[in-house]
Amino acid sequence: MADDHDNSGENAAFPPSNLLPYERWLNLAYRSVLVNALEHVSREGLAGEHHFYLTFRTDFPGVEIPARLRAQYPHEMTIVLQHQFWDLKVDHETNIVSVGLSFGGVGTTLVIPVWAFTGFADPSIRFSLQFAAEDLEDEAPTEALEEDTPEESGTETQGDATSQVVSLDAFRRKGPSPA
Repeated sequence: MADDHDNSGENAAFPPSNLLPYERWLNLAYRSVLVNALEHVSREGLAGEHHFYLTFRTDFPGVEIPARLRAQYPHEMTIVLQHQFWDLKVDHETNIVSVGLSFGGVGTTLVIPVWAFTGFADPSIRFSLQFAAEDLEDEAPTEALEEDTPEESGTETQGDATSQVVSLDAFRRKGPSPA
């Protein structure tokens, strides 16, 4: 008699194949957090000590950066949004982020598809997310990442006494935070 959790013999297919796209859903959720944070900062600015580290694939289709930066960072690059950035924009229809930054004293606008991001961090509160860039061979996903406002999500802007906080720390992938 084989144990249901035995990975040998007739149970060689354990664990069972995943019939639900949990990885994809998590990637979409993580990217929504990134998009919501950038959208908020584009409207309100950065408050207090908040600042963002954004890591993205420079070789992802649709990324627009100067040739000298692409030569220096042929695969991946991390930028910091803190004191000196301008014109931060999030286009929900095209899932494109654009931001003005200065590199070596030369101002430039970077254009980055949301699907090219692989990391987001706000070191001021020790918060970071890691997610995979969509496969370069595949066409970028067409799902729009909408900003989640309290009215749309059905949540109240003021907490009530029966609210509960659920921690997702146990489900997060552990890995190095961008530095």
